[in-house]
Amino acid sequence: MHSHKEDENRIITIPNILSAFRLVLIPVFLWTYCVRDEYLVTAGLLLLSGLTDLADGFIARRFHMVSNLGKMLDPVADKLTQAAMLVCLVTRFPMIWCPLALLAVKEASVGLTSLLVIRKSGRVTGAAWHGKITTAMLYLTILIHLIWPHIPAAISNGLIMVCSGVMLVSWVMYILRNVKTLAGKVSAPKNH
Repeated sequence: MHSHKEDENRIITIPNILSAFRLVLIPVFLWTYCVRDEYLVTAGLLLLSGLTDLADGFIARRFHMVSNLGKMLDPVADKLTQAAMLVCLVTRFPMIWCPLALLAVKEASVGLTSLLVIRKSGRVTGAAWHGKITTAMLYLTILIHLIWPHIPAAISNGLIMVCSGVMLVSWVMYILRNVKTLAGKVSAPKNH
């Protein structure tokens, strides 16, 4: 019987392989969208990426394959996928710069404060419920723009603004959580 500590330090696990696969998909859908103009193919690749993301989370929890590498690799694969897709879309929908800029600022500031939390508490904090809602909203916005390339500007801009609003609220909530943890007001939340 091996220890929980050994589990956390494993590198080659099915969830980690799935996260690595999502990273490999990024240049593929950059190519299909920006070079080939194959928007539905890109949407299919993004759905495949999303399914592997769900599978890796499920397998990690169900089969006790949660690892420290996975806790870092999974969100990195998520954020790079989101950023790459937004970069693709901004070439056709200029308003996409808004969630793209928010994503960059949010990830940099939350990432930095999360690192400080890890240094202080020794714990890697997981995604909060509002972060999961933000991710779902972001993917929904991206997918609608992929499968509806001639979306009317009013609908496109409205969707982008709602998505940006959700991102902004989540960003503030993450920063408050991390600042409170660093100030010693609350202990770092455990991963479920």
